[in-house]
Amino acid sequence: MSGAEKVVCVTGASGYIASWLVKLLLQRGYTVKATVRDPNDPKKTEHLLSLDGAKERLQLFKANLVEEGSFDSVVDGCQGVFHTASPAILAASDPQSELIDPAVKGTLNVFRSCAKAASIKRVIVTSSLASVIRSRRLLSPDVVVDETWFSDPVMCKELKLWYQLSKTLAEEAAWKFAEECGIDLVAINPGFSIGPLIQPTPTSRSLVFPDGIYNFVDVRDVAHAHIQAFETPAANGRYCLVGSVIHHSETCKILHKLYHPSFHLSEKDEDDKPLRPLHKVSQDKAKSLGISFIPLEVSFRDTIESLKEKGFLTA
Repeated sequence: MSGAEKVVCVTGASGYIASWLVKLLLQRGYTVKATVRDPNDPKKTEHLLSLDGAKERLQLFKANLVEEGSFDSVVDGCQGVFHTASPAILAASDPQSELIDPAVKGTLNVFRSCAKAASIKRVIVTSSLASVIRSRRLLSPDVVVDETWFSDPVMCKELKLWYQLSKTLAEEAAWKFAEECGIDLVAINPGFSIGPLIQPTPTSRSLVFPDGIYNFVDVRDVAHAHIQAFETPAANGRYCLVGSVIHHSETCKILHKLYHPSFHLSEKDEDDKPLRPLHKVSQDKAKSLGISFIPLEVSFRDTIESLKEKGFLTA
């Protein structure tokens, strides 16, 4: 599939990953039907409406994740749906209503709408490495995390990892519904996305381990992978997207080098214990989509420059 004369839907279009996805889709000639909670809120829409091609090929729609049927008219006539909408709250006072219900019920609402639309050829779900890596399997240097891993919902509950639980349950619901209804589904499972912002404010989404191990990926690689997963006929299943796995101390060193010497450089974790060995995340499936990961320092540099431009960091 190519972008010419193709119509696709992007849910939650004002988000970090989704904004980049809309930008790249418009660049490729797609007509994009984008859902947001409030099309009249300029903070959620101005950055989308100012994108190249938006005037001609971007349509904004109001849709609510927990309102059944609210995506019916949006996905009708689309060849593909990119379901990126999901809460990214890391500290929820009511995890069930703030995270889990919108993620799971929202996914099912979107999929029910997709099942009614005969035009849809494939659905791409923005999942997360959070639904892959939180298993009871031991992470060590000789272990390679890949697409066969699934996070354990019971473990997530025990550890009160509500965001991770919401992403795990939402992806499980997507696969179950897709199998029952014959929907061609591909899931994208990115780590902690960094890179320049298109939207006016940063989001709080992250994937950081208690001992300070980061699974980084550039947001532009994530958006590109979504499009490749839609356009590549052989694409299937899940795709882990992690460009680099590093300790917090290495992150500080990069920030020290690129931005400011005041960043504290620690060689130990919070309990004054030696740093845990790093695990690996397989890149094989991602590379099969043609993804060549942007170097980590480039991602950090571009993130810093973007935050400076938007006034969140001083020069």
